[in-house]
Amino acid sequence: MARKRTASARGTPHGATRRWMLRGFALAGLVAFAFAAWLWWDMRDWHPDEALYPEQGAVAPAGTAAVKFETLKAIGAQFAYIPLVAEPFVNGGIAFSERFRRAREAGLQVGVVLDFDPCVRADGQSGAFAQMVPRDPDLLPPAIGLARLADGCAPAVSDAAVESELMTLINQIEMHAGKPVILKLSPAFELRHRTANTLSRDLWLMRDRARPDYAGRPWLLWSANSQRMTAASEEPIEWVVVQK
Repeated sequence: MARKRTASARGTPHGATRRWMLRGFALAGLVAFAFAAWLWWDMRDWHPDEALYPEQGAVAPAGTAAVKFETLKAIGAQFAYIPLVAEPFVNGGIAFSERFRRAREAGLQVGVVLDFDPCVRADGQSGAFAQMVPRDPDLLPPAIGLARLADGCAPAVSDAAVESELMTLINQIEMHAGKPVILKLSPAFELRHRTANTLSRDLWLMRDRARPDYAGRPWLLWSANSQRMTAASEEPIEWVVVQK
């Protein structure tokens, strides 16, 4: 009798509806997976339309792989920002000074980006910048990367102290460079410190593919693809455009 009831239940409208729902869910999952795979593949080499953003460039990855700056220029980069790394890498890595030199020799406009460390006093960070970056009016405005929060600092650092040290760092770097800095501002740092509204500097925002709006005011630079794969490097390259 139990088997008959089960067989009968399978033939009811409710059972048929349930099967169609399961098939629908499976199809929707398959479509979502296919779209995610297509988006991942498309993003490997995606960059904004050059008609909308004629000035495009990159952040040279600070990993162990060499960057072919001539190739970077050939695929459309007009400028390159070099992350400031104080020490040469081991195992065949390329030091900051070497990347800096190669980028300039390739005919790219060159700038330097220094990632702000909220756990370290500003004097030490600006001192490294002044020691390694030449005073040169032809360089692009220096950028300060604002991504790391002070949550993991030991000893603890208050938000007020972070903001004070950041202001000191900005002043010291601008004094050395002779031009205002650009603030490379992450969503998390902006949410914590509201830097975009308190500091009147040009902004560099980040969001893959979609135009960023989290700063609440216009930006100058946009990291539009953080993982662009190119022939210029074995590592992904952060692709950047300039707003007209």
